[in-house]
Order: sequence, then structure tokens, then C-alpha cells
Amino acid sequence: MPGQSVVKVNTLCKRYGKVKSVDGISFEVYQGEIFGMVGPNGAGKTTTIECIESLRRPDAGEVEVLGLDPVKDHKQLCERIGVQLQESSLPDRLHVDEALDLFSSFYRKSINWQELLLDLGLQEKARNAYVNLSGGQKQRLFIALALVNDPEIVFFDELTTGLDPQARRTMWELVHRIRDKGKTVFLTTHFMEEAERLCDRVAIIDCGKLIALDTPENLIRDLKEGQRIIFTLQDNVDPAQFHRIKYAESVAVSSDRITISGSSDHLISEVVNFLTGNGIHFRDLRTEQPSLEDVFLKLTGHQVRN
Repeated sequence: MPGQSVVKVNTLCKRYGKVKSVDGISFEVYQGEIFGMVGPNGAGKTTTIECIESLRRPDAGEVEVLGLDPVKDHKQLCERIGVQLQESSLPDRLHVDEALDLFSSFYRKSINWQELLLDLGLQEKARNAYVNLSGGQKQRLFIALALVNDPEIVFFDELTTGLDPQARRTMWELVHRIRDKGKTVFLTTHFMEEAERLCDRVAIIDCGKLIALDTPENLIRDLKEGQRIIFTLQDNVDPAQFHRIKYAESVAVSSDRITISGSSDHLISEVVNFLTGNGIHFRDLRTEQPSLEDVFLKLTGHQVRN
């Protein structure tokens, strides 16, 4: 059962000139969940989240956050939410501890930011200037700044863009720890794997429209696509014969790379038996299960755009 609704969006619209950046979307976010909004760049994710955060004024529709109107109750809302923007920066010579001390002074209530440094692994960087931090350290600093007022909801907009895989996974762990402390997390991303791993529910948005909303598991299940068996041929073989494999529903050929798809649990054994039984040499055989990216591609009809 979902918890209490902490964000309510009803037929939200926002235009920039003749372009509809957000086109009548509606959804709710529940207390204690990690809610993700996914889609390509330019889909309307950042505009939506900025309307919720009170950084932009909607052209039409209704937004309610923690029972407050982001436009009318801007000051009250800012005390209760934390925000990490898609693009942020600080003065090069500002030290980590100075930034946290400064930001904590903006709020009527703030937590001990030294504990945040410890929790986010920045305690040894407290006296370092912003310019000397790595990309991952800067992101952790912006997370700390978003948490310094002990917010009820934390917004992360493209949190891991530009980070290497190791730093990205560190951020994922941090997001889970933040939720485990009772916070609600609202994040946007164009990385489908990130949304699939992190989020309790995912809203897929494209061209300003909400085209799907559910748990990653349900979205993938509703796709009704089976596994893929992928391997590389080492011999000159006519790939047409792979259509004879039992349970094979489709066969795709790209040079010497073969992808066989099907919904039966027995497909992998049938493929291996066919290859070995016919003396076909192969390498790099692996299986792939449907993913959230497959859902996105089917619903939007085009590849994820960077």
C-alpha cells in the first residue's frame, strides 16, 4: 500500500514560446519512496521538477508539495525540501566546510553539517577548496548542501551525469541511505539502468507527456518480451538455419553477431544444443533479460537520446 501523498501534480503545463515543454502531466509521489522520472534530454523532466521545487511558475495545472502551493508558499516550502540542481557550481576558493556553514545559515532549522561530512565521506576534504574536489566529491558536496536543512523531500536532477561508473554506483548507495533515513527522494535521469536499480516507481516522460507510470518490475513485465541469447560465430555459417531452433521467436544478425529471442525458459538450452549438435563454433555467449530501456524503446519508438 502506498504511503501518504507528498507531491501531487495535476495536468501540469509549461511552454517556452511555441514549444510545450510539459504537456498536461499528472502523477503523485508517496512518502518514503524513491520516485524516478526518466526520459531523454529535452523530454521535460527538469522543467517538471523545477515547477515542483517552486523554481518555475507553471502556465497551467496544479502542484502541491507537502500540502503547500510551490508558488504561493515558496518560503515555507524551501524550508522543508532539499534540492540538487542539474547544473550547480560554487566559487572555486570556497572551502567545503565554509559552503556547508553558509548554506546552513539560510534555514531556520539545520542539522549538524559535520555529521553530513562524515556520512558522505567528505570529512577529510572539509578544508579543501571547491576547485580541488573531484567530480564525485563535488556531487557529494551538493548532496550535503541539499540535506543540511533536514528536508522531508530531496530532489536530485540528473545526479550522476558526467560521473564514471564507480562514482555513479557510490551515488546510488547514497540515495538508498538517504531514503533509509525516512526521506522521500524524487530524482530525474536519462540513465535507464539507474532508474531500474534505484526507483520504487518510475514515470516515463517524452516530448512533455507522461507515457507510463509504474514500478520498474511491472513495466518490464508488461512488455511481455522474453530473454535474448547473444553469441558470436567463429565459422562461416548461414544464419537462416537458426530459425529452426525450438522456441526461437526471432533471429537478428549483425555481421557475425547473432541474437536469438524467445519467451521460453528452455530457449538457452535449445540454442546451446543446436550449436553443439551441429558442430557450430561460437564464443562470447550470454543471455540478456528485458530491461527498462527496452520498455522505453517500445513506448517511444526511438532510442534513448543523450
